[in-house]
Amino acid sequence: MNPIIEAVRKNLDFSQNKTLKILLYEAFRKTIILSDIPAGSRINEKEFSEVLNISRTPIRYAMQRLVEERLVEHVPRVGIVVKGISIQDAYEIYDIRKALDTLATIKAMELMNEADFAELKALLEHSNQLNDEDRVDELLVSFSDFNAFIYEKSRMLRLKSIVTNLQAYLVYFRDIAIRSSDRRDKALEEHWLIYRGMKTNNREQIQMITHEHLDRSLNFILVEMERRKIE
Repeated sequence: MNPIIEAVRKNLDFSQNKTLKILLYEAFRKTIILSDIPAGSRINEKEFSEVLNISRTPIRYAMQRLVEERLVEHVPRVGIVVKGISIQDAYEIYDIRKALDTLATIKAMELMNEADFAELKALLEHSNQLNDEDRVDELLVSFSDFNAFIYEKSRMLRLKSIVTNLQAYLVYFRDIAIRSSDRRDKALEEHWLIYRGMKTNNREQIQMITHEHLDRSLNFILVEMERRKIE
């Protein structure tokens, strides 16, 4: 089997309750972002359709979504060519996230009440338990819940949408990085420090810890990208 098709097939998760076109899009997306389809590769829709025994309609849908996200491009007289994501993209995404995460956290702090702070603390305590029990997959969900909670409480819906789109590019690398026990411990400690900064209305601490937290996350991602020879 064509190694590109095999790489996508491995990321097709039919256990999820989603349509084929969404499953195929997500499989292509993950495979491209992790550079298991190298930049410059051509996507042959006809070959994918024949080998995977599916119609070309969901493949075209996936390609359309990926063109919009600039992960692939349509080259005249050539077809769909993979662009992928670069180390420079990672730096840019994290620079943007530093600014937006800091803004969202400070705005959430200003709007949250005692019940909100109690809920956020309970979420962190649950994360502690998951980490102690080495329940990594559930911990990853809990980390995402922490970020989602802050963005929800900031009441800045446009900001949440922007960051969600940015984060989606690197979520696969983040999940790989966070499986390191050292990184999990440190990330959890940083979440607690952000919480305490919010509780004490300490804007400087929030900015400092948020930037340090994202810098460490980026460093783990860069190591993984370099290991995969992504430039």
